[in-house]
Amino acid sequence: MIRKAVIPAAGLGTRLLSVTKEQPKEMLPIFAKASNGNLSLKPLLQMVFEQLYDVGFREFCFIVGRGKRAIEDHFTQDYEYVTMLRAKGKAELADDLESFYNKLEDSTIIWINQPHPKGFGDAVLRAEPFIGDEEFLVHAGDTYIFSPTNSHVTRLLKVYGEYKADAAFIVQEVEDPRQYGIVKGKQIEDGVYEVEVVIEKPERPVSKLAIMPIYIFHPVIFKALERLPPGKGGEIQLTDGIQKLIDWGLKVYAIELHPEDVRLDIGNPESYWEALETSYRYFKG
Repeated sequence: MIRKAVIPAAGLGTRLLSVTKEQPKEMLPIFAKASNGNLSLKPLLQMVFEQLYDVGFREFCFIVGRGKRAIEDHFTQDYEYVTMLRAKGKAELADDLESFYNKLEDSTIIWINQPHPKGFGDAVLRAEPFIGDEEFLVHAGDTYIFSPTNSHVTRLLKVYGEYKADAAFIVQEVEDPRQYGIVKGKQIEDGVYEVEVVIEKPERPVSKLAIMPIYIFHPVIFKALERLPPGKGGEIQLTDGIQKLIDWGLKVYAIELHPEDVRLDIGNPESYWEALETSYRYFKG
């Protein structure tokens, strides 16, 4: 049973300036459904946390950077605010907030600082004291996937366990793969690939299968990341760490999203607008 989840949320979000100068991009809102069935708004990071909680995770490590205090504040229970909402007759709003707080109360949450933006791989490496020698999940704080009964996460866990993998992650076919980590491998069953090569943002992509930043790792990934020199942009790239696992002869698998799965990405203004439209339609319908 994999119990621990690492959620990196330390990126600068420069493509979303100036709104991300003081507000972390992971705290930007998307549409959700309230307990009464009406539309509501939630920070994307809260949606990620609640989805992983619903799958069964109870131990969380958030990797945050400078100026990310808003995340810690949001994930700190404020029951006085709930009481105030009830006193003002806003019982449904109070119920939703209290439900979130109850999940926080039922969870262990650790905060680790990444003082300098040295890359996604560096963020994961900083979670090593929290993880120890356990297998764990990594979920980027700026990506969210809708799937029936959260099946993309349960499928990932299933494939990781059945194939006794050292790493497994989610992929999706995209039109322009140059902005992603790209995978080449052989298909061993419907939607499952044994990975042979991973490349970060290649100029000449070897496939259109792009990595969606949800992973499960054996702690051997830390040994791989510790041995990496800086890659693209002078950062420690998680994809380079995964490639090192492959070079060591370890087992790495990719699980393709189903056609009905819907991915939201808030990395730039255009994708954030699309995330708002998509989440509105998803929950309005």
